[in-house]
Amino acid sequence: MKKISVIANWKMNPPTKKEAENLFSEAKKAKNKNCELIICPPFPFLYLGKGLSLGAQDCAFQKSGSLTGEVSPHMLKQLSCNYVILGHSERRRTFGESFDMINKKAKAAISSGITPILCVSEETKDELIAIDEIREQIQAITKKISFSKIIIAYEPLFAIGTGNPCPTYLAAKRRVLIKSIISKINQRAKDTPVLYGGSVDEKNCKEYIEEANFQGLLVGSSSLDPKKFKKIVESI
Repeated sequence: MKKISVIANWKMNPPTKKEAENLFSEAKKAKNKNCELIICPPFPFLYLGKGLSLGAQDCAFQKSGSLTGEVSPHMLKQLSCNYVILGHSERRRTFGESFDMINKKAKAAISSGITPILCVSEETKDELIAIDEIREQIQAITKKISFSKIIIAYEPLFAIGTGNPCPTYLAAKRRVLIKSIISKINQRAKDTPVLYGGSVDEKNCKEYIEEANFQGLLVGSSSLDPKKFKKIVESI
């Protein structure tokens, strides 16, 4: 049985090194033999996560160069970072990242031995529009990329940071849709993990795994609460 991935996206938190050390320490107490726990802290705190599986929240699209403020996947790999979240809705909305840019970053990450966690979302609950949006994103961000080297995270925009999670039945439909789209691109893609993210907490986490059949979770604000995060990990 393949392990369920539980990914903690700390975003731009916590504000201090001491708090980050405490969060890492608490994360080590969350144990479940059926889970792979991946912590994605801000860049400056990655070095504090020894003994845990680490991911970054973004990366540059090349190994080095004149890109002020950027961090390359090659650099991340040297910090024992094996995963990177790419194309998160906050990156696309706030920083204007295009699907083409996300695709380039994913290719750079893979070439450095890092697994991209590619985020897919839709702007609306309207079925036909959502289907088109999701299909367009997947086709663009996975262009010329092996599906055996990526993870896909479905994160509906209406659920990100709102406290209003996607209804389980709708999330399940989106998972089936994503699986259908990627399988049509490449039949081998049927084994590509699809995760759910969006207002995940200790109360609804089990539903997305057992009822909607996702292969893992991308956890935001609840990953900053040690008690809640421990319950999430241990309950699925």
